[in-house]
Amino acid sequence: MGNKPSLEGTSAQVAEVSKEDTKKPTTESAPDVSKTYEELVGSNSRTIAEVSKAKEKPSKPVEEWKEPATIPKKIPHMYQAIIKQADDPSDGGLLDKIQSSGIFLNNKKQKYWVEKKSGCNCFMLFARGLLITWSENQNFWQWVSLKETGDEEIEIASLLNVCWLEVHGRFETSYLTPGIMYEVVFMVMMEPGYGWAKPVNLRLRLPNGYVKQSELCLIEIPKRQWTELKVGEFMAESNLAGEMEFSLYEYEGGHWKRGLTIKGAVIRPKK
Repeated sequence: MGNKPSLEGTSAQVAEVSKEDTKKPTTESAPDVSKTYEELVGSNSRTIAEVSKAKEKPSKPVEEWKEPATIPKKIPHMYQAIIKQADDPSDGGLLDKIQSSGIFLNNKKQKYWVEKKSGCNCFMLFARGLLITWSENQNFWQWVSLKETGDEEIEIASLLNVCWLEVHGRFETSYLTPGIMYEVVFMVMMEPGYGWAKPVNLRLRLPNGYVKQSELCLIEIPKRQWTELKVGEFMAESNLAGEMEFSLYEYEGGHWKRGLTIKGAVIRPKK
């Protein structure tokens, strides 16, 4: 029979292996706890800050705000020639005024302004700038002051009693913006009166000889409010230079009249 394996040798080997195993650690080494909590947190914080800083994009320099340049105002047609007639031509703000409230010309006989929407020249001839028959006779007409702009006053003509009504206005057409359709209207107010059974005549005469004429019954217009009486319309052209004439009259019926007040006549782009 064969020899049996020796148990003594095996036991000795097992004992040696057991001794070697006891020398190896049974678990992984524990972290070094000698560092304080503050040191750990501080280290992590610095790391996060460095990472965040690395991710940040470089900021663009802030540009200094600059006030936008002022857009120059457009000089109206025939501006220099018109403002020579201004009541205060030395006023440095004339261009601003004509684009807002307007300026007075020829001792408050006229007013000049620029329409905001179109940028076109507009004018008003006040009653003192019109030719009114017998207007200086206090038996027939009365001149009354009226506030026009702020504290500025103009004079309006109130009819007391006449049988010969005749009002004319003249204006240089070259002051009007070329290529624009203009209209002329009288600005009047009717009070209770008499003598208006017969219609009045309205007439527009241009420098080229064109005449527009119409009739209007003043009995039909509202009382105690400013009303526009349209005289006519025309195209302003550069070759249409010279004075035009517009009129309001009635003297054929022979009726004495009362109750009409005239503020003036307006020349403006057609509405």
